[in-house]
Formats: sequence, structure tokens, C-alpha cells
Amino acid sequence: MQPLLPATRRLGPLLEQAHGLVRGADRLSGLCQPGALGGLRGLLRAMNAYYAQKFEGLKMQPLEIEQALRGERAADPENAVRQRLALAHMATEAQLEMRWPGWDAKTVWSPQMVCDIHQDVYARLPEADRALKGGATLRPGALQSGPAKVRALLEQWGNVYGGVHGGGGMPVLAMAASHQRLLGIQPFREGSGRVARLHTHLVLGHLGLTNGLWSPLRGFARSQDAYRAHLAAATDARGLEAWIGYVLAQCAEQVQLMTGLLAPQDMQDRIAACLGFEEHVVKQGVRTESLRALHYLFVTQGALERRDFKAMLGLGERMATTQIGALLQRGLLETDSPHGKLRFGVPQHALRFYFPKLWPEAERGA
Repeated sequence: MQPLLPATRRLGPLLEQAHGLVRGADRLSGLCQPGALGGLRGLLRAMNAYYAQKFEGLKMQPLEIEQALRGERAADPENAVRQRLALAHMATEAQLEMRWPGWDAKTVWSPQMVCDIHQDVYARLPEADRALKGGATLRPGALQSGPAKVRALLEQWGNVYGGVHGGGGMPVLAMAASHQRLLGIQPFREGSGRVARLHTHLVLGHLGLTNGLWSPLRGFARSQDAYRAHLAAATDARGLEAWIGYVLAQCAEQVQLMTGLLAPQDMQDRIAACLGFEEHVVKQGVRTESLRALHYLFVTQGALERRDFKAMLGLGERMATTQIGALLQRGLLETDSPHGKLRFGVPQHALRFYFPKLWPEAERGA
């Protein structure tokens, strides 16, 4: 557990790196209004769940997550268990994102929060899915054996990192250091790594840095060897500094990627490519005349009444109605009701066009 933070005299380069991350995250937040592009945020949760599974060696395809979201369960029992765990992860992530604006630092960093995250994930699973080797069953939210010692370490962890204040830089360093130290505590018999990564997602969101648009989970999973090496080496001051630098670099990479993908000047061409593929290859009724209206929805990040969307299509009433139905069927539009307003959709099969290289495994399966 020691040191919990680098020595003050060695903070300079790390603080510079942290401030760069904060500036980049602020620029990214300016590209997307809070709560807008819900389809993208939902897709990112699915991606995070996929990478969480990959991190734990649980093989599954992005398509299996998409099928699970539609209520389609895998015939293979092991794959069905992994689907349920992925859905549980997504639901917990959504809960954290919904509630973090109302939490203070003391709550975010409390031992109870760590237990609550574990509880939220694993209580969503049936008892059979929580079976452990030796015949025991994982108890959601319950600390592992020796709970008095584990709770004391968690109290120290929370008091130190939750008490870090100051202009954005130091709390970001605390976020990075705390991830490694929480994994060192191993508070749960199973699931400590998943909880630590979800807690880091929570802290970054609570600090106002993600706006639900990125997470380090993707970067950690796509650099597992470096993650594990830095994690294991962070037992002394220099190792902890290297670990923090690694975490900040992964965060900055995710911010840079999403900033480029959300640039509105390139999106029109990407939507056009998607519509062309839909019309000439998929042939499910989607037409390229939808470009102007879809691009408008993306740029404004709002919703349109159906009559206004139809007017932008420039088609006759019957053809426009048919076109909206085709776009909804393909997930390129979203709505809350049969006659509700229309929003920009981001289905998994459009990833390779809309947000190339964001989730390469899903693109290959599209």
C-alpha cells in the first residue's frame, strides 16, 4: 500500500501529463452535449463490457452482446453465462453514469462504494452463475476472508485518495494510483479487478472528464501486457510513478481517439458511406436521401419530429414513412415510441463507417 502517492518533488512531469489530459477531455466534452447521442453511449457500454470480458479471459463475440441486448440468449450454456455477465456490467456502468453527478468525493471513495459496485454487478446474476471453485458461491458485495483487515485497508485507501484536492491535476493522479492500490488490497474473492476498473471509470466521470464518451477500460484491455507489467512493478515509488504515467497515457489516447471520431466536419462523408453500403449492398430499404437529415441529427445532437424529418428527406409522404421505418429497423434512427421524435442511432453494424477503429473486433463481425 505504500507509497500511496508519489513524493511531492517528483510530481511535476505527472502533473503536466494530468493537466494535458484534463484539457483534452474538456475539448472532447465540447463536442457532445451531456446526455446527447444516447446510441453512441449505449454502444460504448457494450464495448466496455466486451473488453471487460476479454480482460478476464472470457471469450465472446461482440455480436453475442448485441444479441443479448435484444433478448437473444446463446444456446451454449457458457456463452449464455458470459452474456449475462456482460449485461450486468453494462447495467452497473449505466447506473454509475446516472448517479455520479449527485455523489460527493467522500461517497465515491468510500469502502461502501467499492462494495456497492461489486454488489450491483454480481447481484444481477443468478446464483448458478456465481459458483466458485470448491463449491462456494460468490456473495455480491461481501469482502473476502479477513474482512476487518480488508476494511481497514479500504478505509485508509478511501481517506487518502478521497482527500486529494486541487485544480484537476492531483485528483487525476489519485485516480491512477488508487486503481493499482485497490487491486493490491484484493477486497473480494472474485471480481476485484472488474470492480477496480469500474471504480476508475466512476472516478473519471465524477471528475467531469468523460461525459460518458470514453473510458480507460478500452485502453487497458488493448494493452494488457503493459497493464499487467506496470501493475506488478508498482510496489515502490518509481514503479508507482511509471504506473501512473501509463494510466494517464491510456486515458489521453482514448480522449484523442474520440475527439477525432466526433469531429463533425468528417461525419457527413462517413454517414454517406454507410448509407451507400446500406442501399446498394444490404438492400433493406435504406436510401441515400437520408443523408441530410441524419447528418443534421448528428450535428445538433437533438431529436426531430417525424414530420420535420420527412421534410428533410425530400420524398413523398408514403416513401418518407417507409424510409423512416427502414432506418429504425436498421438502428440508424432511434425513438421512444411508435410516433415519438427521432434521434441519431449508432448500431453496431454501422461502426466501421461512423466510428472506424473504435471497436475493431465489432467491425470485423459486422
